[in-house]
Formats: sequence, C-alpha cells, structure tokens
Amino acid sequence: MEKNAKIYVAGHRGLVGSAIVRNLQKKGYTNIIGRTHKELDLTDQRAVDAFFDAEKPEYVFLAAAHVGGIMANNTYRADFMLINLQIQNNVISASQRTGVKKLMFLGSSCIYPRLAPQPIKEEALLTGELEYTNEEYALAKISGMRLCESMNLQYGCNYVAVMPTNLYGPNDNYDLVRSHVLPAMIRKMHLGHALEEGRWDDIRADLDKRPVGEVDGKATEDAIMDLLGKYGLKRGADGTVTLNLWGSGKPLREFLHSDDMADACVYVMERVDFEDIVKERGLENGTGDAGKEIRNCHLNVGSGTELHIADLAQIVKKTVGFRGDIKWDASKPDGTPRKLMDVSRLARLGWTYSITLEEGVKGVYSEYCGK
Repeated sequence: MEKNAKIYVAGHRGLVGSAIVRNLQKKGYTNIIGRTHKELDLTDQRAVDAFFDAEKPEYVFLAAAHVGGIMANNTYRADFMLINLQIQNNVISASQRTGVKKLMFLGSSCIYPRLAPQPIKEEALLTGELEYTNEEYALAKISGMRLCESMNLQYGCNYVAVMPTNLYGPNDNYDLVRSHVLPAMIRKMHLGHALEEGRWDDIRADLDKRPVGEVDGKATEDAIMDLLGKYGLKRGADGTVTLNLWGSGKPLREFLHSDDMADACVYVMERVDFEDIVKERGLENGTGDAGKEIRNCHLNVGSGTELHIADLAQIVKKTVGFRGDIKWDASKPDGTPRKLMDVSRLARLGWTYSITLEEGVKGVYSEYCGK
C-alpha cells in the first residue's frame, strides 16, 4: 500500500477497527477514512454503494460487525446472522464493483467446529457441527469468508480473510449483556472491588458512564444492588463480596490484544496477497480436482497459547485488586470446550504476536479506569 493510498476502515471506532487506524497512522499512512454508523448504515445497500461511488477507496479493512458475548449471541440469534450478512455482502460487493485493490475481511474463530481437533488448523472449517450458542454469527462469518474466496476465483480480486482468536483491548465493549468474557470480567470485578471497599462514588460514576438498562449512577442504592445481583455480584452481611460467573470455568481459551491483531492485519495487507496463501498451501496449480480445490485460504491470527477461563478470572482479579470469592454457575453454558488456533501458517508468512496476556490486561484495565 502506498502511504497516501485511500484506505477505508469499516468499523473504525470498534475494538479492532480503532486499533487498525492507530497502527496505520503509526506507520505513516495519511489518507484513512471511516464513517460512524450514524453517517453510514452498512446494512443499507444503497447507502454503501453511494459511499463507494463517491469515495472510491483503494483498500478496505472490513472490521465492522454486529458482535457480542455468549449471552447476546444466544438471545439475538436472528440479528447476529442477518445484520452481519447484510454488512459484509454490501461492503464486499461494492468493493468488487468499484475496483478496490485489496480487501481484508475479519472473521472469528467461532467459524470452526465445536469439537475441532486442537490446535485448530484453517482446514478444519466445515468439518463438523458449530457451537450452538453462536451458530448464526459463525454462519454469517463463514459466508463472508467464502464470498471473498469466490470473488478472488471468479473476478480475480485480492481479498484476504483473517480469523482472529478472542480479542480484547482499548475501546472494548463493557456492556454487561453484550460484552465478551474478558471485558465482562473486568467490569464486574471493578464494580465488585468498589463495592467491597464502599466506594459508591466510583460505582455511580461507572454506571453514569455505562448505564445498564434504566439503571445509572443516579439510581437508588437498592436499585444498584439489585442490578449488581442480577449480574452475579452479591455482598454478604459481613461486607464480603461474591462474584458468580457463568459456566464451569473449565473451557480453554486463547486471547490476543487488539493492537497485535491490528499489526497482523496491516502486515498482511502490506505483504501477503491471496495468491501467496494459495502458494503456501501448495494449491497454485489447483484445477478443481480432489485435493487441489482452492479453499480455506484464510489466516488464523492468535497467540497460539491458551488458559482456562478460571485462570483468566484470577489474572483479572489480581489486576483489579478484587478480594472477593469467585464462584462458577455450571448450570449456565460453557460454550465450546476448547478453542486454540493453529497460527503456524501466519508465522511461516512472517508474523507473530508480542503482547502477553498479563501485560495486556493491565493496560486495558488502566484504560478502563481512565488512567
């Protein structure tokens, strides 16, 4: 990419999109454009087409998506499928129609089968049943990835799909209903720590900044305690605080800081084309014969390391300073038992991660507290 090339980052205010913008700016790119949802509804095909016709971006990072944790995915199943299909279909088709030089599509590790062999290779796609609690989101992302491959094969496009592991970082979503596991833990333990120390001003400030439903920092103490209890925080008669978390704590998960993810994305946009991945897989002479079909030419992005959710909780607990007990509600779903990405393909192409989980959580919590 030329330093003055027009680069459109879809989802530029989100967790990954904002990190991509920071990375591009750090590397000297000067013509980065983005639109908020209010300025451009990516589910509106006419609006997307008009935007591409007017702006004519040369490169596109498709980081916009309708996302959430296990509770949100399992509750709003139709929304997660329909909205994501609309976003990616509109952006990818407009990119092809207007001659975008290169597009990057960001998927998710949930595209892989629930019981895929570990660590999960890219070739595991569509070899087994998906995890039920986020199946619709996964199906949408699989469709987007396949659409990119099909555009490459039919129209000669250069669209690359990357599949990130569980991400966290600045500008994460801390909504108690829609957030992913790590930011949810951070917020709950932050509130729990304030509660055990009687810092009601901090609790009210947190709820003013991020209201939950109708409850903000102006609510009564009883209303706030009811809210905290609904999301697992309870204070005993002796003042000790207990945090109940969903599941058994036994699932294994891999985490990657959004700044590492952004660095991988920009690295691939600068140095790795679709044909490079095809060659790396030994499929450059593919003719459609068995064993030579050009598919699964996406890239896993992760740290290649994993830990139990219960151990993640202990890292967050130590970072936040929460002293209460953590209990696990095994009646609630765990999700996929294990989800470790095989990141050897991207490593062979020259990129590996650099931010450790402990270092990353410390930085994220400092940002959450406004320090």
